[in-house]
Amino acid sequence: MFPKLFEYHWLTIHSYGFLLAAGFLAGLFVTARAGARSGFAKSKIYDLGLYIAVSSLVGSKLLLLITELDYYTRYPAEIFSLATLRSGGVYYGGFIVAVAVGIWLARRWGYPVWKTADVFAPGIALGQAIGRLGCFSAGCCYGRPTQCFLGVTFTNPYSQETVGVPLNTALHPTQLYEAAASLLIFGLLWKALEKKRFDGQVFILYLWLYSVVRFGIEFFRGDADRGFLFDGLLSTSQFISILLFILGIVLTIVLRRRGAGQRAG
Repeated sequence: MFPKLFEYHWLTIHSYGFLLAAGFLAGLFVTARAGARSGFAKSKIYDLGLYIAVSSLVGSKLLLLITELDYYTRYPAEIFSLATLRSGGVYYGGFIVAVAVGIWLARRWGYPVWKTADVFAPGIALGQAIGRLGCFSAGCCYGRPTQCFLGVTFTNPYSQETVGVPLNTALHPTQLYEAAASLLIFGLLWKALEKKRFDGQVFILYLWLYSVVRFGIEFFRGDADRGFLFDGLLSTSQFISILLFILGIVLTIVLRRRGAGQRAG
């Protein structure tokens, strides 16, 4: 809709980058508040958050390259093209790498891993909600054509040039669907922090809620650069959603037993 937030001579501020940064800052602010309530020093949260942010950017690009491996194998120069660099990548790649780096650093710095994961979960959801508004502004992650009253029509040629969104065609606003769902997930996770029964429960709740939301929204996505598996039966993100939902079940069993064992001991 508005891919360029501000433009003056050589200076251009893109809406996507601005809202992505705003989402990160808002998520980190919320995480710092949640951490303070759980006994963490804010400086620890900020330090860990910075590493997580960088690793998420790297991971999202890596999964983009993997899902489009055939294309980038045939055109390797495109890896360093402006279009690829501008692309936000695939969210799940950033999430998986960020979680792996977060767990590694938490262990290395002596933080309680699952308690730390709980603290970060609401901020992740809030950051997603704001970041998807950036996707909507840029036109990326667009939906399938629709005649539904919710359909949104993109008309900016710059958006089509940079992210390939179809113009003058009503599309499902999948970016807004996910933004609204992520905001709701944030509210649920924030409340869950006060009522959790074991460390890791809030993070697991995020895995369940977001994986279900993302699995469903994928049916309405219209952008082709997402990768498909099993002869097109599932998108890459749907497959990862299934795995993360199952992982949440496994973690629930393991962490509940561990908590029960610690109380018994």
